[in-house]
Amino acid sequence: MNPLFNPIVWSVLILMGLSIARMNVVLALLCAALVAGLGSGLELQSTLSAFTEGLGDGANIALSYALLGAFAVAIARSGITEWLAGRIIAKLGRSPDPTQLRRIRTLLLTVLLAAAIMSQNLVPIHIAFIPILVPPLLEVMHQLRLDRRLAACILTFGLITPYMVLPVGFGSIFLHTQLGPSLDKAGLTLPNDTLPLAMLLPAAGMVVGLLLAIFRYRKPRDYRPVQLPGEEQHAPLSTRNVVVAALALASALALQLYSDSIILGALVGFLVFTAGGVVPWRESQDAFTQGVKMMSLIGFIMIAANGYASVVNASGQVPLLVEAVTSGLQSPPIAAALLLLLGLFVTLGIGSSFSTIPIITTLYVPLCLALGFSPLATAALVGSAAALGDAGSPASDSTLGPTAGLNADGQHDHIRDTVIPTFLHYNLPLIAAGWLAAMVL
Repeated sequence: MNPLFNPIVWSVLILMGLSIARMNVVLALLCAALVAGLGSGLELQSTLSAFTEGLGDGANIALSYALLGAFAVAIARSGITEWLAGRIIAKLGRSPDPTQLRRIRTLLLTVLLAAAIMSQNLVPIHIAFIPILVPPLLEVMHQLRLDRRLAACILTFGLITPYMVLPVGFGSIFLHTQLGPSLDKAGLTLPNDTLPLAMLLPAAGMVVGLLLAIFRYRKPRDYRPVQLPGEEQHAPLSTRNVVVAALALASALALQLYSDSIILGALVGFLVFTAGGVVPWRESQDAFTQGVKMMSLIGFIMIAANGYASVVNASGQVPLLVEAVTSGLQSPPIAAALLLLLGLFVTLGIGSSFSTIPIITTLYVPLCLALGFSPLATAALVGSAAALGDAGSPASDSTLGPTAGLNADGQHDHIRDTVIPTFLHYNLPLIAAGWLAAMVL
């Protein structure tokens, strides 16, 4: 069958098209799921049942994001984020010179990059820090005339690249919980300490994409004066708040590493903030509710993405698509390129590299071994194919998170200012780097 007639291909194209046309991503995912199911020959009831069953798989994600949101609100109430924004604004002064502007711009972008990287490993709150840290900095970005597309690219880089190579926090989930066991089930066993090595070259491709984004969006871009709806003033930073925040972050990290549970880490971190008085007990319910509201849309989209992934699995079309594209191939270079493109398509629809790994591994590993790829090259190919599309998918938390912060004043479009820039600057270099890794490892 011609791959262009595969319903999975059409469902992803419809998802992207509807998202670009500004349809709500949850509704776009539902429409794409219907196309994938009905186009595969499933009855309407079977398609809806598969979608509904998949929603349950997103319950853990939704609860994790709710608790991460509450934890992030507690961090904000300590006054740390407003103190940081105030310090940067103070450095600007009333009439900063060009040299000072460049220095502050570099400082701001470095802070965003460092926060995004630490949110994956050192302080594993994932995207929950963005709606807390970024909105207070929008006024700084306005004064600097900073192109927010660059900020989106920097945040997305920090959300994706660490889990590809650092086996801590979300990186441990990607490498040791998903990639390693999935390869093992498919008949390829690799020691855990070799998996980061397999992903080094693909991660280098992400670095190249970041440098291209910095060059592309270096020119000033003007926005309207920043007006945040319902902006909340938090308590000024104090020594007690800093000590409590440090204890909360350390407790959250230690428990997350010990139990491998983001939920438990975020819960204990929030309770430490409450016990330390940063979030008074009588206000703890309001803070928790605020955090849930902040992350609710992202949670709903991720739940819907799980429903879409369930329909894709039930359709049975992914193996047919891989077979149609790779049938008769004897050339490893061509096969590697096609497998990476297939991974891009699957992840664009599902929106999660973590969920893509189990779908593609059982198909990719036998084919890669038959074509003579080494175990490390196979791991690099599978890992890269899964990571492709995490940047650039309208349903990915790596694009939804940056938009949640940068669009706090309604001046940053999810598709045009986050999805398309990150797609161009990360997926294309990652395809090249993943292909190179498959060739040289």
